[in-house]
Amino acid sequence: MLIGRLQAKVYLVIALCCLISMGIGGTIAKAADDAGSYNYSFWGNTVAAPAAYKATSLWNGESMGIGPLKEPSDLHVTADKQIYLLDTGNNRVVILNQKFELVRMITSYVHEGKEETFQNPQGLFVTDEKQLFVADTGNQRVVHLDQDDKLVKVIESPESELLQDPFKFEPIRLVVDKAQRIYVMAAGVFDGFMEFNANGEFTSFIGANRVFFSPVEHFWKMLSTQAQRSQMVMFTPTEFSNLDINDEGFLYATNSQMQNNVRKLNARGGDILREEGYFPPEGDIRFMTADGPTRLVDIDVTDSEIYAILDANKGRIFTYNGDGHFMYVFGGIGNQLGEFHTPVAIERIGDDYLILDKRLGEITVFQSTEYGRTLNEAVRSYYKGDEEQANLLFQQTINMNANLEFAYAGIGKALIRQGDYGEAMKYFKQSMDQKGYSKAFLLYRKQVLREHFTAIMTGMLGLVIVALFITKYRKKKGGRQVASIEQ
Repeated sequence: MLIGRLQAKVYLVIALCCLISMGIGGTIAKAADDAGSYNYSFWGNTVAAPAAYKATSLWNGESMGIGPLKEPSDLHVTADKQIYLLDTGNNRVVILNQKFELVRMITSYVHEGKEETFQNPQGLFVTDEKQLFVADTGNQRVVHLDQDDKLVKVIESPESELLQDPFKFEPIRLVVDKAQRIYVMAAGVFDGFMEFNANGEFTSFIGANRVFFSPVEHFWKMLSTQAQRSQMVMFTPTEFSNLDINDEGFLYATNSQMQNNVRKLNARGGDILREEGYFPPEGDIRFMTADGPTRLVDIDVTDSEIYAILDANKGRIFTYNGDGHFMYVFGGIGNQLGEFHTPVAIERIGDDYLILDKRLGEITVFQSTEYGRTLNEAVRSYYKGDEEQANLLFQQTINMNANLEFAYAGIGKALIRQGDYGEAMKYFKQSMDQKGYSKAFLLYRKQVLREHFTAIMTGMLGLVIVALFITKYRKKKGGRQVASIEQ
């Protein structure tokens, strides 16, 4: 009898352990599904967030019917959703439709009556008129082809007093604005992007990176010997790592510095990027020593000033709104769908993200979840000035992710535009947005004073009259008391 009871207890313990392990396993599976998704709080803590994007498909040369890709290095998606893929190792440009079906390939072009090919091209750009520009790195030139793949011009190494002698022209990435000005990121150039006019003539540099060093380092360098100075790190501006251009002609650039990793350049080369978020838009704000810091290799700018940056070190894509608020993150390094080996380029086709893996020769397609779509549309509605819709969508976003603090600020900004300053203050307080709260408070105070001006002034006038009456009464009463004493 006693043995039977003991056996029953053992079975019960085993059953409980199984149930606990099942529960733990289910939690892990769910966490793994959203493992690459998080946000940063005002205090810098990593907080859970639902996945904004999930990988849905993977494309390689075989599945696209074009043969194996060999170290592809760049992507570009046109307004009509054609995908231009730069297959660097095979020295060709592959044009696909949005279903990843082959449209055509460019493997050569005619230059001065002779057929020529690309050599180790690293970057490409396509204008709205389907003009193709290729950074033909191995041939040390930029090749411009028209919509029929006919050669328009070749831009070779320029001659200018601004360039050091000898100068080796090795274009890596490039973009073109609506005035046909060409901005080239060239290897070994520390003075910024090289700007060429519509005729292909070099005009100037734009957006040179600034050098950061401390006064202590400068003072120590002054006191050091020649041998010690030779061992020090040179204060040389770093190269940019990539660039993109928006519809208004502003350049967005990335570099590998620990400061100012992302920049938005105006026509004068000044950085006008807004950084109103809790932390600068530079990817992860902390990292393990073994992993190393964020290493940005590409940036993609879409509508409504939303932009995404690609971290090659951890394979993550960080997306921000125009004010610099961190929206969401996805991706990673690994062997599963949605993870990469050597990510090098990022593009959007509609609301989907395309990530190019150079080592594996693959393109991963990420599609937005309900949470991602709602957040995207909330940001777009606010950008377009539709406060009512933005307020509604931000509320829906918060219902799906209460940890997204910047969404509360988004609601606060929408309420300010609607004139509801008192309610806006509550949301700015929840988002720890001191600037927004101060603005809402000042406007709310003005609103209260304006709405109750008559009552306030009447009350103040009444108080003045009462004060005068009391003063006069006290003086009169005091005079009577003095007269009675004298008598």
